[in-house]
Amino acid sequence: MKRPEGYDRPAGGEERASGPKTTPAKTAPAPTAKTAPARATGHQPAGRKPAGRKPTEHSDHTSTEPITLPAATDPIAPVSRLRAASAPEPDEPGDAPLTPAGAKRKFRAARRARKLYEREEVRRFTWRSRRRRNLWLAALGILATLVAFVLVGTFSPLMALRTIEVVGANRVPAEQIQSALGGQLGTPLPLVDFAEVKENLSAFTLIQSYVTESRPPSTLVVRIVEREPLGALVTAAGFDLVDAAGVVIQSSVERPAGYATIDARAGVGSAGFRAATAVIAALPPDIRSALDTVTAATTDDVTLTLEGGARVVWGSAEKSDFKAVVLAALIVSHPVGSVGEYDVSSPDSAVLR
Repeated sequence: MKRPEGYDRPAGGEERASGPKTTPAKTAPAPTAKTAPARATGHQPAGRKPAGRKPTEHSDHTSTEPITLPAATDPIAPVSRLRAASAPEPDEPGDAPLTPAGAKRKFRAARRARKLYEREEVRRFTWRSRRRRNLWLAALGILATLVAFVLVGTFSPLMALRTIEVVGANRVPAEQIQSALGGQLGTPLPLVDFAEVKENLSAFTLIQSYVTESRPPSTLVVRIVEREPLGALVTAAGFDLVDAAGVVIQSSVERPAGYATIDARAGVGSAGFRAATAVIAALPPDIRSALDTVTAATTDDVTLTLEGGARVVWGSAEKSDFKAVVLAALIVSHPVGSVGEYDVSSPDSAVLR
């Protein structure tokens, strides 16, 4: 194995025991004012080059000079002068001496200022109570305004009923309805007795229903729905035009034009009569005007007779709307006169005879 360069094995045992020889390091010269002291070097083994950095010299070019304090220009002021400076200045020659009246005025002014200050402090610390009070006052003001408005609107003569307007009256004269409700004139509009209005209108059998509407300041609108006549019943005196409920709308000696006769053997109010009127109400206007007679012995045996002699077997009143559509289509494809009977009792499979 090759030894590293610079390493020599000692020849004798003494050298091995004593170790490598060392040479004392040179003592660095004492530092001067312009030269910085060199770094001390330790012992280095023989045969090796000294390692480390070269000592550098640091030159100190700064010089210190004595600082001369300036002499105090002003000596310490004597105590008598300080007392004179802190003493209050004498009153100007123009100021008048304080009199008892002036003292009272100043006292009153100070007392007013104190009270004003206390009030400001109270306001500052009681803003919550002021806010609560303002809210209560605002709520009470709104409530009082509403109460006043209601009282004025209820009992004021400005809201008294002066006009009764009737809408939808054809068979019933509007003047008769206005005359029947004339007892409500002069009453404040919110205090109109609608129970009495209902009682007065119930006397008109042609009125099926009605709706009232108040139009401030002084108008009452009555919207009338009159009963719709569906057919005529044969009586001893002639004919009675009735609606679906059997209410007589008009009585005459001759048969009313445009209306079929109803043959309900069980009488008005029976199940057969209700079935007959339900069938008539489901027919379109053109077929209803061409209808001559409706016979209903029972609810499931309704038969129609058209002008020209053709019969329509209707059956029950169920699915009357669908049956009416089927019958209208059959009449278009097979006009009256070409067919003797239309059977729509089963509308899904109508039969012509």
